[in-house]
Amino acid sequence: MGRTKHKKQPRAKAAEPPVQHASPSKQPSVASLLEKAQTLIVQCDYDLALKFARRVLEQDPKNAEAKEMLGVSLLELGEIEEAKLAFQALLPPNPDAPNPPPPSAHLYLAQLNDEDPRVALQHYEAAVSILQAQLKGKLRADGESSKDEAELKTSIVRALIAEVEIWMDPSYDLCFEPDAPKTCEDLLALALTTDPGNPEALQSLASVRMSQERPEDAKKCLEEVWAALKDLDLDDPKLPPIPVRLALVRLFLELSLYTPALLVLHGITSSDDQEVEAWYLEGWCFYLMAEQAQESGGTLDELTWQELGKDSRDCLETSQVLHRNQEHPDEPMLEHIKELIAKLDSLGISASPLEDGPDEEGDEEDWESDDESVDHDGDVDMK
Repeated sequence: MGRTKHKKQPRAKAAEPPVQHASPSKQPSVASLLEKAQTLIVQCDYDLALKFARRVLEQDPKNAEAKEMLGVSLLELGEIEEAKLAFQALLPPNPDAPNPPPPSAHLYLAQLNDEDPRVALQHYEAAVSILQAQLKGKLRADGESSKDEAELKTSIVRALIAEVEIWMDPSYDLCFEPDAPKTCEDLLALALTTDPGNPEALQSLASVRMSQERPEDAKKCLEEVWAALKDLDLDDPKLPPIPVRLALVRLFLELSLYTPALLVLHGITSSDDQEVEAWYLEGWCFYLMAEQAQESGGTLDELTWQELGKDSRDCLETSQVLHRNQEHPDEPMLEHIKELIAKLDSLGISASPLEDGPDEEGDEEDWESDDESVDHDGDVDMK
C-alpha cells in the first residue's frame, strides 16, 4: 500500500462580479444586493461582500439576512469584535431582532465565545431549541422526509456534538464536574434520537467511549460510522467535513484500524492535497504499521517494515513542507513530524524519489486490496 501522489492542479480564481452603478433614480433592489453579497461570500471575496451587505442595510436597516452576511464577512476578515456585534444585533434584547432569531447567529456566537464555555453552551442550547422548533414545523407541514429536514437534523446534531466537545475539553473545568459524563451521554442520546445512525454522532460517542476506557464499545461505534461512510462519493453532501474526518482518522489510529484510516485519508487528500494534517496522519499511520511489522516478523500485509517506513517518511516530508509553506499554527504537530522523521532517519529510512512512487492509475487498486481486512465487497473487518 503505497503513498498516493496527486498532481497539483492550478486553481482558477473566480471572476469578480461587476459592481453595477445605479443612477440616483434607480437604486438596485435589496434582493439583488443580497444575491450579490451571497455570491461574493461563496467566492471568498469578503471585502466586497461587506460593502454590498452595508448597502443593503443603508436601504433596509432591519434586514436580518444582511446583518448575518455582515457578521460573516467581518468574521472572515478577522474583525472579531465587530462580527460579534453584528450577530448580537440579530438576537434579543435588540428591538430589531427577528422573532424567532436565526439559529446561525447563536452558532456563530457560540464559536466566538469559546473562551467562556458556559456562554458558548448557552448559545448552542438556544440554537438547538430554535432548530428543533423548525424541524417540528417542517415535519407537520410536509409529513415526510425532505432535504430541508435532513439539513435541520444535521445542524441539530452538530450543535449537540459541539456541546459534548466543550464538556469533554480538559482545558475547561466543566469536564471535572460530577454531572459531565451523564450530560454528554444525554446530549449524544438526543443527537442519535434526532438523527438515528448519524455518523458524526456515532463518532462523538466513540470518542466518549475511548475517554471512558471502553475501546470495544468505541470500536462498535466506529464500525457503524465506517459502514455509513465507506461507499460515499467525495462530493456526497452526507460526507462529514474534512476536520471531522481527520478526527475520525485519529480514533482509527488509537484502535490500530489502519486500513479505514488510510482510506479516509486518501479521500481527504484526493479532495485537497494541501491538507497538512492529512499528510501528517498518513505518515503517522504508516509509521505505526512499520512498528507493527517489526514486531510481527518484519512484514505486514506483504509489505516489509522498511517499505512501510519509506511510505511514512514520504508523507511526513510532504507534511513538513506544507506546514512550513502555509505557516501552519499547529507547532506540536510539527514537533511530532520532526520526531518521527528523526526516528526513521536513525533506522536508515530515507524519502523515496518522487518518480519512484506508485502511478495514479494503480493507487486506487492498492488502497482497496493491500490489507487482508478488506474483503471482496469492500467491508473492513474491524475485529
